[in-house]
Amino acid sequence: QVLLVESGGGLVQAGDSLRLSCLDPGRTFSSYTMGWFRQAPGKEREFIAAISFNGRNTNYGTSVKGRFTISRDNAKNTVYLQMNSLTPEDTAVYYCARSRYSAYISGDASEYNYWGQGTQVTVSS
Repeated sequence: QVLLVESGGGLVQAGDSLRLSCLDPGRTFSSYTMGWFRQAPGKEREFIAAISFNGRNTNYGTSVKGRFTISRDNAKNTVYLQMNSLTPEDTAVYYCARSRYSAYISGDASEYNYWGQGTQVTVSS
């Protein structure tokens, strides 16, 4: 069983920054691509970012490219999402997920087989 625990969400104002963290306490974290997704009320789940097992390759969703940065620290079994220049449109529940793959970076949620419980990010105008 893989347990992913997100943290760092909260209420911020437009223009602020926030960093999300996702801890995988298991022993296989460093072997897999990790991703971040979000889901706003009434909307479908949206791909935000993904990072390969060794951190060398990343990919971003169109709506966050240039504002968000994904990174990972395999020594700490943690993946991060640095979010800058937040807008009210970024309000959503943010989920981290572990891919089935190590180097392949996918924006398709079906390629991820383990998910965290989500953390709420609310951006006020």
